[in-house]
Amino acid sequence: MDMLETKKEATGKREYNRIRNRKAILDAARECFRHRGYDNSTIRDIVRRTGLAAGTFYNYFSSKQDIFAALLTDFLGQLNHNLTESRQAANSAEDFIYSAYLALFRATASDPLVYELAHRNDRAIRELFGSDILGLTMLSLEEDVKGAIDHGLLPDLDQEYLCAAFFGVGYELSLRLARRAHRHPDKAEAEARNATRFATDLFLGGLRLDPPLP
Repeated sequence: MDMLETKKEATGKREYNRIRNRKAILDAARECFRHRGYDNSTIRDIVRRTGLAAGTFYNYFSSKQDIFAALLTDFLGQLNHNLTESRQAANSAEDFIYSAYLALFRATASDPLVYELAHRNDRAIRELFGSDILGLTMLSLEEDVKGAIDHGLLPDLDQEYLCAAFFGVGYELSLRLARRAHRHPDKAEAEARNATRFATDLFLGGLRLDPPLP
């Protein structure tokens, strides 16, 4: 084996270990937060669950706040991708609304800890709301809504208000869904579908195709 191949193999192994260690830390943090609560969990608690050396932790995160940000950013990154795919594949107003909310609420129900943490840590959320990932989430929503209006799937309403409404309803219902799924995990899927149907009916009732009364 030549030196170049040896170097590639070593680089590949380091990258694999980096990904594995980061995932181990985040998984351990998620479990600590779930069982002990965010405020009562310490970095030592998290490290103990990973089996990694204490010094290894600080190669990836500098604080518990960093872990929280990583959990939320990973969650939002994957969710944003799924939402964009759902909205762009829609062929009707109901499909546009229903499929996007179903993707959101299923993600929330399957990992309610993320929204539980978001609800309990308002300062962290305010800081993260200025971050790129949430900015991209809103930008992709605005682009998809504009595309749906241009293609006649949605009525030509004030796009800024409409996007704010979509986002606000999704966020607030997700917080409540997270609490229900946390209390009754066996009912998480049913709750996700209930929330989706509620949000869809709410918007379909509000998006009148007839002109408003004077």
